[in-house]
Amino acid sequence: MISSLRGRVLEVHVDSVVLEVGGVGLLVSCTPETALALRTGAEATLATTLIVREDSLTLYGFATTDQRVVFDVVQSVSGIGPRTALAVVATMGVDELSRAIADDDLTALTRVPGIGRKGAARMVLELKDRLRPATGSPTHSAVGSPPWQGDVQAGLMSLGWNQRQADWAVTQVHKELTATDATAPPDMAELLKAALRHLDRSGSP
Repeated sequence: MISSLRGRVLEVHVDSVVLEVGGVGLLVSCTPETALALRTGAEATLATTLIVREDSLTLYGFATTDQRVVFDVVQSVSGIGPRTALAVVATMGVDELSRAIADDDLTALTRVPGIGRKGAARMVLELKDRLRPATGSPTHSAVGSPPWQGDVQAGLMSLGWNQRQADWAVTQVHKELTATDATAPPDMAELLKAALRHLDRSGSP
């Protein structure tokens, strides 16, 4: 098991990064939030899980150990693979997922691309005693300017949202930025989280 990686960021993509570890460039799949928070040339540390298949070895990376734990737990549910588990972590976050499981909130779970009503019910049944909600709530902010929109749209679509939904979410975030007259440099991870919150609240525009 490769439980973590630390190295220089060689490449950043919407849903993956390449880390140079010991002179070797390792491709790590991750959520758009995690990927877009990293910077090329900087050093980064990711919690990781290695998924072994007959024809592939795939590394999945996470900003925190809690995210990795939730990823591992979610993909243990029958019918849920690593890509869907990654979408769960990216769309809901650790605390929100735990609350949805504890409250039998199937509606919240089905807002994740790839999770239907039956899949959500299986998650509640199989994870009820394995995930517990934490106290407190996540903080957020959204800053940036029009050039960030393409990256956020691509990130949303990589998670399973369609073009119309991605366009709508980006428009909502842009309205927020215009209303607050934000001038700070764009933080892609926070912008993506803000777009996901709009989609989560509305289900599907």
